[in-house]
Amino acid sequence: MNFEQNYTQLQKQQLAMTPQLQQSIQMLQYNRKDLVEFLKQKSLENPFISISVKSTPRNQGTSTQKYNSTQSRTDQTSNGSVWDTVATTPAASLYATVIDQIHLSFRETALRDLIIWLAQYLDNNGYLTVSLEDACTLTQADPLQLLDALTLLQQLEPAGVGARNLQECLMLQTERKEEAPNLAYLILEEEFEAFANRKWECIAKRYAISLSEVQEVSDFIKTLTPHPGAIFSSTPTQYIRPDLSVKVTDEQEIVVSSVKSGLPVIIFQKEYYEELKVLKDKEVSTFLTEKQSEYEWLKKTLIQREDTILKIGIAIVNAQKAFFLSEDHPIQSLTLKTIAEELSIHESTVSRAINGKYLTTEFGLFELKHFFTNALLSTSEDHDGAISSNQIKKEIQSLIQNEDTKKPLSDQKIVDILQKDGIKISRRTVTKYREALFIASSPKRKRFD
Repeated sequence: MNFEQNYTQLQKQQLAMTPQLQQSIQMLQYNRKDLVEFLKQKSLENPFISISVKSTPRNQGTSTQKYNSTQSRTDQTSNGSVWDTVATTPAASLYATVIDQIHLSFRETALRDLIIWLAQYLDNNGYLTVSLEDACTLTQADPLQLLDALTLLQQLEPAGVGARNLQECLMLQTERKEEAPNLAYLILEEEFEAFANRKWECIAKRYAISLSEVQEVSDFIKTLTPHPGAIFSSTPTQYIRPDLSVKVTDEQEIVVSSVKSGLPVIIFQKEYYEELKVLKDKEVSTFLTEKQSEYEWLKKTLIQREDTILKIGIAIVNAQKAFFLSEDHPIQSLTLKTIAEELSIHESTVSRAINGKYLTTEFGLFELKHFFTNALLSTSEDHDGAISSNQIKKEIQSLIQNEDTKKPLSDQKIVDILQKDGIKISRRTVTKYREALFIASSPKRKRFD
């Protein structure tokens, strides 16, 4: 057996992910807040770099706005049912508020000490997280005395504080409401599960009332809160700095521009650099060259980042002209691939550039991702063979808003209506879009007025 070694040359192109290239990709993906933090870290590593953030002149107003997209969860959950969820919003001052009420309302006795002890087990929503059995074990107090302490705790503000579950929370609020329907408290106490599961015929039969009266109880309960402690939330309001501004002229021309306010600017400390440059030291000279090169690279990368975001923003706006010109703001089908091919860049570049970026208009602030949506087939002449998921959601929302509440539309019925209009869609997709809009199923939408 003969073994031979052969050497061959192979030529191929390969992209080398240098540290600078990796940082360029990161800087494109960062939103403005993250970008400022990144550059601040760079300024700590480079003594010749300082960071400044552009601010808006007073006569131009502020560039920080709340996210006001029509797709935001906040707007859509405002009509949600108390049965849907129990929020977990932190309540920093709830405990202090309850303790103040205890000291003002009760004399210094062993009973007051037990109320204070129970108060430390209130969670962020105002619910009691310790059972009376465990409380007896931990405090060695009499069970009846602990029950008295809990009863007094539940009489404090906000109404519902100290409840051990959602049912008790709603009952505590109901007993304080003079406008509560006569049977509201009793139904919550005796038929809570049946009421929550909309088994209203059984409830109406048991209490010899009509379904419209049960409906009245349901409407009242929807005015209550499942998380009484949330009113003490200390969560700061989140503000967003837009990256792009879109304005429509009187001639119906759309103008897209970068928002300079909040944009970080790097400044080179030239005087300090010149002081060290006069030193005739090889290591110092090498250090100065490296740090100046880093500054030049960061400056160039920032300019490229802003240009890329603006270029992609213009392409998005051109593809969604109807959104900015029409009063109903329709969203056309648009994919990352479409924008990437138009600008001759990679899809990943488009994805990074729109990540956490927003544009501001005269009618609200929108995330760039908001304008990307897949298309479904349509034989309707109004949609040119395709319709975006956002448009279908609007169709579904409109159908449900105009439905007969005594005979609400099922998901399959919505499918049938849409298909008659030339929109090909499955029942599963309708269900997914309905749930994304936080709209209850047809049995839960039925009313008995």
